[in-house]
Amino acid sequence: MTRDSDEPPTADGGSTADRSTDDEVTLDPWGSATVDDYRKLFDEFGIEEIDDVLGEIPDPHYLMRRGVIFGHRDYRPVAQAMHEGDPFAVLSGFMPTGDPHVGHKLVFDEIIWHQRQGGDAYALIADLEAHSARGLSWDEIDEHARDYVLSLLALGFDPDEGTLYRQSTNREVQDLAFELGIEANFSELQSIYGFDGETDVSHMQSVVTQMADICYPQLDGPKPTVIPVGPDQDPHVRLARDLASRVRFFGVTEAYASFETDDEERSVLETAYEHRADYADDPHDPRCEEAARWIHDGESVPDRFDNDVLVSTSRKLENAGMEPLRPRVRILDRNATEAAFDALIRAVDGEKRVYEAHVDAFDLTRDDAEELAREVEIDHGGYGFVPPSSIYHRFMTGLTGGKMSSSIPASHVSLLDDPEDGYEKVKAATTGGRETAEEQRELGGRADECPVYELYAYLLAADDDEFAKKVYDECVGGERLCGDCKEQAANLLYEFLEDHQEKRAEAAELLDDLDLDLDSDRR
Repeated sequence: MTRDSDEPPTADGGSTADRSTDDEVTLDPWGSATVDDYRKLFDEFGIEEIDDVLGEIPDPHYLMRRGVIFGHRDYRPVAQAMHEGDPFAVLSGFMPTGDPHVGHKLVFDEIIWHQRQGGDAYALIADLEAHSARGLSWDEIDEHARDYVLSLLALGFDPDEGTLYRQSTNREVQDLAFELGIEANFSELQSIYGFDGETDVSHMQSVVTQMADICYPQLDGPKPTVIPVGPDQDPHVRLARDLASRVRFFGVTEAYASFETDDEERSVLETAYEHRADYADDPHDPRCEEAARWIHDGESVPDRFDNDVLVSTSRKLENAGMEPLRPRVRILDRNATEAAFDALIRAVDGEKRVYEAHVDAFDLTRDDAEELAREVEIDHGGYGFVPPSSIYHRFMTGLTGGKMSSSIPASHVSLLDDPEDGYEKVKAATTGGRETAEEQRELGGRADECPVYELYAYLLAADDDEFAKKVYDECVGGERLCGDCKEQAANLLYEFLEDHQEKRAEAAELLDDLDLDLDSDRR
């Protein structure tokens, strides 16, 4: 898996050239389906390619360089904070339903890497979710939670510089969940998660708790925060971003007149303002009714706009009459107290227009208005949340093919496996090899479809990109045969497990010093 070829190999099987785009993608946080075509996520859910921001990330993690971390949602604020030495945070959680395995290690590594880049790191045990959504007993949860924490520490998480907690014992998270829950309703959860009349209330409550988890790093002050997840968890991220916005005192947008518009109508107004020289008596002072006539004429209006949008926009322009069409930044009152809104009005310098529920500022940039609104909000007791960001990693293929699953021991390598057992699992793994050695030498192996190659790319090659590329090139070039390849991988995995479990034993000595109760009193 490299970035050097015209068609980069992908970890989920197949090259980027042979992906089908016919099937609908469903993202289910509690489901078992794999995402067969990661490219669909860019179009259907607005996830952006990590390559688009890779050059802005100081010393990108090898999982980013190899495309294992393949996408992001609004990661630029995090990359910028990292680059400039500003505060930022990383948070992810673990539902303790089984042994931690090498698939979970991806998230462990992402948290630890961001911590080492200077981020405030948060790792949580999603015990309320495990109990409500998966039905685990508290004894089972306690046992698995201990194992997750030990592996996280063994891999390098610094508990003195980071935060570890359980959902069930964090009162701040539960209080925040209550406040966020005011902004959510059943119809919304039903639409996002498919909840129905049979869904228990605790399951729904666990969703709102996860929203609070995602926003929790910002309780001590707003800052860019990244949530490393698999793509199946994207519904949680999108809802958290919405709720973080809904509890804000103020919203900031751009406008061109006093009336309200949606995004599509605003785009029409922007275009009309750009073309003002085509229709305005005074291009320095275009009027709304002049823009309305330009839209009606339609000769110069770009054809990308829907006709209904053009009609609704021109009607609003006509109603505004001779009001100037003029760009401004609009600060909307969403949840502000009267005192906060009055303070905002006073804080806006330069020319402004004050309305019942918003302020139009003519001398502020949008970024300046965002910063000003956040400062006023925090001064008056609001959260001022920055919309949380996310990065997305590919699912690991199970060693037996299909999805890697904790419930299928042969499909995964547990971080608790005896090194010898791990060795034997790799030796017995499915590969992307040909039927015979002769075919392999002639046609080359199918590294893109090989769970063993994934082990190299995701884990065994560590940060050695040249080694990962060498394994890939030798495989597809027919020089590397599966038997020798699996033997090398099995030995490397043996060494990793041996080292990891020695470090787990060392980490066990730290448990008593952690501010984390691993023995729940819930029953």
